Amino acid sequence: MDSSRRNFLIASTALQARLVPGAGPGAGAGPGAGSNNRIRIAVIGTGGRGQWLMKALQKHAPGEFDFVAVCDVYDVRRAEAARIAGGSVEQYLDYKQVLDRKDVDAVIVATPDHWHGPITVDALNAGKDVYVEKPMVHYPKDGQAIVKAARSNKRVVQVGMQGRMLPHFVEAKQKYIDSGVIGKVGLARTWYTSNSGYVRTPPPGFERKPEGLDWERWLGPGPKVPWNPDVYFSPYKWLHYDGGMIMGIAIHVLDSTHHWLSLKNPVAAVAGGGTYFYKDGRDTPDVISFILDYPQALTLTFTAECLTAPGVRTSAGVELRGTGGALWAERYVQDTGYIYTPNDKFSKEPPAKAAAKPANAELILKNWLECIRDRKKPVANEEEGYYSSVACFMANQAYRTRSRVVWDKKWDLAT
Repeated sequence: MDSSRRNFLIASTALQARLVPGAGPGAGAGPGAGSNNRIRIAVIGTGGRGQWLMKALQKHAPGEFDFVAVCDVYDVRRAEAARIAGGSVEQYLDYKQVLDRKDVDAVIVATPDHWHGPITVDALNAGKDVYVEKPMVHYPKDGQAIVKAARSNKRVVQVGMQGRMLPHFVEAKQKYIDSGVIGKVGLARTWYTSNSGYVRTPPPGFERKPEGLDWERWLGPGPKVPWNPDVYFSPYKWLHYDGGMIMGIAIHVLDSTHHWLSLKNPVAAVAGGGTYFYKDGRDTPDVISFILDYPQALTLTFTAECLTAPGVRTSAGVELRGTGGALWAERYVQDTGYIYTPNDKFSKEPPAKAAAKPANAELILKNWLECIRDRKKPVANEEEGYYSSVACFMANQAYRTRSRVVWDKKWDLAT
């Protein structure tokens, strides 16, 4: 190669590294290297949630991306996801082989929770942008590792905390919180009642592990237990795998409160509850309440049960009690999305009520794609995911130890 040609290639590579953050050695090629400037996406974890996210992207962001790879420990789920993706999508058992591909710009991580941290860190270090389902992690050290990897690799992370972009929650925040109408908030009450708990009965024939399911790989960093179809189909019931109603359910409404009030770390947590009804071996409570205190002179409460499901309609929401009145918002009651009740002593705003659309991840998925292109922080980025996850971790520890758990400075994020 002559010197002028060599110098031109060196200069072009340097320019690309400046224009596309993370481009260069060890990073994904970035949107634009594929056909029609589409973002090339791989999905890791193609069970029910992973497949749902794939369909949501296809419905609400057509023409913006291509699925190029799917990965799962069960060959049946891989094949199902490949059919959803269409085209020439490749199937993988080992997620690290997906991350080795230079033609993957971004990955969706929709595995059980205990795999979120390791896969997300590996993906970020491989130069991929990441959408990881909630909760981002179960433990502070895993969340800190994700934040560090996202910063050092200049990657975009979106956490599947979809409440941050529910239109009626956003509207209520702008009209009554950001405007100052709500005044000083001292209490945030949250709840998630009559939840089915993502529990599934294993289909007939799963008493024996299917040949095409790699159980050891599914367990990964989790406790090593013999094949158990109940664990595989309903990991929600165990604290380690999906975290039950604290890690898997409370995160929704707790994060909405964090978003509304710009909260970060609690100062302390206490909890109570137990497994009062389900005698199926689970180690998660079917009734739970916890209290978090925040440095903003604010107390957040959470209450949940799954005893009444499915006969009673699920209810999940947030209520702020402030000097300017009360603001109540619900995730699932469509005819009443939020209600503002003024305190006439401090507020001149009239009472208000607004309808809502069903909870959906489509808006944060689209926000993720936009941020991959413009390199801005998504609305549910890794730092927001960290603080909401660790708040649930503190409540979880309080429940498990029956003690008051105080924020530890070692959980602080490095500045």
